[in-house]
Amino acid sequence: MSATHSAEHDKEKGESEHAPSAQVGFVSNAETFANEARLTRRILFKTDTRIIPILSLLFLCSFLDRTNVGNARILGLEDDLGITNLQYNQGLAVFYATYIVSEIPSNLILKAMTPTVWLPVLTALWGIITMCLGFVRNFASFFAVRAVLGLAEGGLLPGIVLYLSGMYTRREMALRIGVFYTAASLSGAFGGLLARGLSAIGPRGGLEGWRWILMIEGLITVVAAAMAYLLLPTSIATASYLNEEEKSFALRRLQGLTPSARDDRFDPVREREEEFKWSEVRRGIFNIQVWLSATAYFAILSGLYSFGLFLPTIVEDLNITEGPNETQLWTVIPYAVATPITVFVAMLSDRLNRRGTLMLTTLPISIVGYAVIANVISARVRFAMTCLMAIGMYASVPCVLVWNSNNSAGHYKRATTSALQLAVANCGGFVATFIYPSKDKPLYHKGHTIVLGLLVYAWFAILANVLWCAKINKDKRDGKYAQYEGSGDDRDPKFKMVL
Repeated sequence: MSATHSAEHDKEKGESEHAPSAQVGFVSNAETFANEARLTRRILFKTDTRIIPILSLLFLCSFLDRTNVGNARILGLEDDLGITNLQYNQGLAVFYATYIVSEIPSNLILKAMTPTVWLPVLTALWGIITMCLGFVRNFASFFAVRAVLGLAEGGLLPGIVLYLSGMYTRREMALRIGVFYTAASLSGAFGGLLARGLSAIGPRGGLEGWRWILMIEGLITVVAAAMAYLLLPTSIATASYLNEEEKSFALRRLQGLTPSARDDRFDPVREREEEFKWSEVRRGIFNIQVWLSATAYFAILSGLYSFGLFLPTIVEDLNITEGPNETQLWTVIPYAVATPITVFVAMLSDRLNRRGTLMLTTLPISIVGYAVIANVISARVRFAMTCLMAIGMYASVPCVLVWNSNNSAGHYKRATTSALQLAVANCGGFVATFIYPSKDKPLYHKGHTIVLGLLVYAWFAILANVLWCAKINKDKRDGKYAQYEGSGDDRDPKFKMVL
């Protein structure tokens, strides 16, 4: 009896001796997680409020300066320059040609020049060139200025994607890109309102109203470039708005060394020290994922660019407005509808850590819009369909834009895939400039049908990419990538592909 009691007493004593240490360990871990959560919130808040507004402003200026000729067109650009519809389209096409050519070289230059120098320089250049566009007098000068404008603008978007990949973890990218990409949809709304206001300036000083639109929007862009140069940090490690503790923790998050970012495998220190190798460029070019997502993005941008360039013309031809000024105001509506939905989808994409699978649900919205608008006559129904077209396409862009960056590790491979995807995708600009000729107004059946077919292709390409990424993850679990363990790039078995 006493022996039994003694044994029970010893057991209780042992349990009591171990319980405090376990409790202390639990409290310690809880405090660690809580502290990391607080640090993460602080870092994200500071980074979001410092860089996202600036990048959004740059991208808004880019889209304004890219599509403001659509507003200038309905205010008399073609008549004043004495150019035909074909020549106008040729001026748009040469912009996309030079835009595409500049993307990969620009991204390879970015590391040497640093983002805080290169991105503002590009922005200032195209702002000055846009102002010059307000002084063109004939087709030759219009064509030449549009060509140079494409060279300057081409490096911005791939540069922004590459820059953000060094500031956020993979699970945080889509929301941030979604927020700044809504600047594109807002630029459509803002551009219409701004064009409406600026057109009232002219004719003044011997210049037509459409010229004032181009000159003042170009000046706004130059001011935005100066702000970007002064406010953007070069990297998370040199961000002046973070203290030393925050910088250290931010670097560890990017390296996947904290519980909240354990699935992210990016080493900014290693990538800053990485030397240029053509093998990394080739690894980016000969990549199935980049071609599947790039061609899908090409299809989406064919619709987006035609939408941005020709929406004022389409609305005008619906005969639901009284003159060009009211047309400018009506073009605001589709963009305004698309903006909050784009942000919501981007937020959901990061929360679920899914890219392609979400696009499989957003793209059909645009597909329905194009299918209806191509086959109905009612002006009001067709205008409602422009809202669906905008929603589906704009909501898909953050997911596809961040997908390759998420699934590429190694600076030069990621730089190559980001730029290559955009180079291929921006070929959609060529499609956009020629599928809505004036002779097809007011229904534009051919143009809408072409975009419809492209969006259907995009859906199947995204599905193929999701299945391919799932196969890579399975192969990594099965040990087929064991030889790349510790490589520090996306071939590492610990680097999981985002679906």
